[in-house]
Amino acid sequence: WRRQPFGSPPGQGVETPVALPPSYPAGLLLARDGTAVVGRTDEGGTTVHQVFIGPTAQGTDTPLLLYRNEHDAAAAALSHDGNLVAVEHSERGDNRHPALRVLRSDTGAPVAELDDGPGRGLSALEFAPVDGDPRLLVLHERRGRTELAVWDVLADALTEVSLTAGGETLPGEVTEAWWHPGARAVLVAVDHDARTRLHRWDPADARTTAVGPADGTVSDAAVRPDGEVWVRWSSAAHPRAVVSAGSGREVVSAGGSRAEPSVPVQDVWAAGPAGPVHALLRLPGPVGAAPWPVLVDLHGGPAAHRSDSFSPYLAAWVDHGFAVLSVNYRGSTGYGSAWRDALEGRVGLTELEDVAAVHQHLVDAGVVDPGRSVLCGASWGGYLTLLGLGVQPDRWTLGLAEVPVADYVAAYEDEMPDLQAFDRSLFGGSPAQVPESYRQSSPLTYVEAVRAPVLVLAGLNDPRCPLRQIENYVSALRQRPGAPGTVELYTYGAGHGSLVDDEEVAQLRAQLDFVRRHLP
Repeated sequence: WRRQPFGSPPGQGVETPVALPPSYPAGLLLARDGTAVVGRTDEGGTTVHQVFIGPTAQGTDTPLLLYRNEHDAAAAALSHDGNLVAVEHSERGDNRHPALRVLRSDTGAPVAELDDGPGRGLSALEFAPVDGDPRLLVLHERRGRTELAVWDVLADALTEVSLTAGGETLPGEVTEAWWHPGARAVLVAVDHDARTRLHRWDPADARTTAVGPADGTVSDAAVRPDGEVWVRWSSAAHPRAVVSAGSGREVVSAGGSRAEPSVPVQDVWAAGPAGPVHALLRLPGPVGAAPWPVLVDLHGGPAAHRSDSFSPYLAAWVDHGFAVLSVNYRGSTGYGSAWRDALEGRVGLTELEDVAAVHQHLVDAGVVDPGRSVLCGASWGGYLTLLGLGVQPDRWTLGLAEVPVADYVAAYEDEMPDLQAFDRSLFGGSPAQVPESYRQSSPLTYVEAVRAPVLVLAGLNDPRCPLRQIENYVSALRQRPGAPGTVELYTYGAGHGSLVDDEEVAQLRAQLDFVRRHLP
């Protein structure tokens, strides 16, 4: 952990070490008075420290321990005056459904607690931007979907926010919210059917007003000091832009580096084992040219989803003549708490049932070619890709798995502590406690059934999906009788993915080349 003053000349700012050992991050919060709150996680659990980093910090920068627990937690929000810290914690042992505790930042003394019980998570977003204002924006799921509330932590009073339009409650789930200056209003992001829209909610009269674009997806937003809202917006067809929500004018220019437009998505709903499954389909040409070779795109997370937003990666596959099918399987966010949590108990296998249902729906409709069906994904999507090649070998022609979980037991042994906590929440225990659950959900278990060629991409320093467990899988696949040449491993010098443009392009080229060589 290091610090650097704002305004340091480029390349000349002196980074001063903070007296905290190296760790994985669990929140970093800064207040205007120089208070910093640092969350850390390691093999011993989670700690939260206060560190003063202002100009008068000489001799006063010894970190003050505010919170320590063996379970996963994170520093989530800091009051405007720096006096209150909200911590999301999983002291019940379930970090998929955390509770909240508010502490004093100078002593760590508890101020308030909020816990909705098993299976109902809470998230702290941000305190009101006014000194002395103890109101905290909170996400809850008391009615089976993620909704917004305002929590006065000193009075311990929770006000649930009802978003309405034309007298009707808005559909979808709240994903984020931001205070307006002076806490006059709240800007709220609501996700519904893979699109995110913005709304303004006024605490004085509880009025809801739509804000910003009415199509595509808003991936981020901010309220400026003058009250103007800037949004980062895109759609599958239109590259990302930062625009004013009021006028639509572009406020941050991409200059000459803007990507080319792509094709719009089509919504697909298919009957699945537990109800309709939503997916997004990109087509490279007219329907009359079908059936198309298809890239079945599996998102990571798993608590995430694909949206109607621009993806240069997916646009490239469309440019190369592929239909691209993105499936929001059970486990995805945006479709209610029950849908998100439905993978618990049959991890991986549940999601793949939904993927198969949507794929078969489009095969039966003559839209995609079952003999040219590529399964792909990164992180959790890479995990599902390898698992799918083993449990659904007759469905997939080949696979592209980026930074996947491949050997779940070895992955658990090597991964970062908060992910171990996530896996215990997901499976109901560690591999030692529920070995059969991990066995039935591990791609390594089904390696003998894999028939499709597969390309695996892995970072050499990945703490989330470590290299050893990937090498275990690749080695097992290569050692099968008659298997040589069916798997290729591409490694690169980074962690859980690369942020270097040239490396990202090189990885896409490797995938396109692999498909060119192996797809009929």
